[in-house]
Amino acid sequence: MLQTIYRLPVVKAESGYSRSTIYLRIAQGLWTQQVRLGPRCVGWPSNEIEALNAARISGKTDAQIRELVETLHTKRKDLMATLGR
Repeated sequence: MLQTIYRLPVVKAESGYSRSTIYLRIAQGLWTQQVRLGPRCVGWPSNEIEALNAARISGKTDAQIRELVETLHTKRKDLMATLGR
């Protein structure tokens, strides 16, 4: 399973959101938390961005998107547990 991590410029281009809107949506629980790549570097798994975009396109409500974000965070934690981290 190939996983790509998108940096902020790609996330902005893929979602159509500005930087401030992405971080606002994170605070609102409507976007997944970033993944730390280094001391000053973050990104987002591409599959999460695709899932969030698909949810918006399909007309999901904010409550449904919050549930999706929770599910994506759980999957991320499960993956980390599987990898032993």
